[in-house]
Amino acid sequence: MCARYALSTDELHLAAFYEFSEIPRLQPRFNIAPTQPVGAVLIDPDSPGRGRQWRHFRWGLVPSWAKDPSISQRMINARSESAGEKPSFRHAFRRRRCLLPADGYYEWKKPAWKGDVKRPHFMHLTSLEPMAMAGLWEHWQDSEGNELETCTVLTMEPNALAAEVHDRMPVIMPRDRWADWLRPTELSVDEVVAMIQPLPADAMDMYEVSRRVNFVRNDDPSLAAPISDSERDASDGMDDDGQGLLF
Repeated sequence: MCARYALSTDELHLAAFYEFSEIPRLQPRFNIAPTQPVGAVLIDPDSPGRGRQWRHFRWGLVPSWAKDPSISQRMINARSESAGEKPSFRHAFRRRRCLLPADGYYEWKKPAWKGDVKRPHFMHLTSLEPMAMAGLWEHWQDSEGNELETCTVLTMEPNALAAEVHDRMPVIMPRDRWADWLRPTELSVDEVVAMIQPLPADAMDMYEVSRRVNFVRNDDPSLAAPISDSERDASDGMDDDGQGLLF
């Protein structure tokens, strides 16, 4: 599962790293949560000549056929094993794929003993490069012409490291598969599935962070920093209201 992540990489570096020409104006964010605006890299199938673009979506996919956009709160993640067949995701799976850059994502580790609390950890690449989480996007419009562009993060079975904290992890695309993943032509389900491979555990690392990340209102660099023993002791006295909740 992926329900919180961080992105503070400089805009110029992002543009060069992901090879898109328009430089976005970004603010560093350390606690990106569902229903918020998120940035993604894509090639629009309706304007492929523009090449790779940076576009903002609302996190939580709204299928084009949905009557009510509130469905998005249940669509923040899509299981890669079944997305190609699910009515909510199958069209996007074949044609509207994107990459969501992240410095890393947060996951809550299960208590080691009864009475303990779930402790947030920051999952990142050992290279310290931005990770490219595989996503899908959709365009929605209501009967009055109001439009909404939304996205979801694909998930898969975890590698050995990610399995220490959760039974799912985001699909992280290696650089040599970006071009195929972003290709705007419609692909078969089998062709898309073939691109989804587990990231080796030794390509990732993790460390415990402050439980302040539990609260969406907190958004500062300290959230993605390793927690010290003294900070951990102080956080154990925190009110648990909202721990692990997403909204």
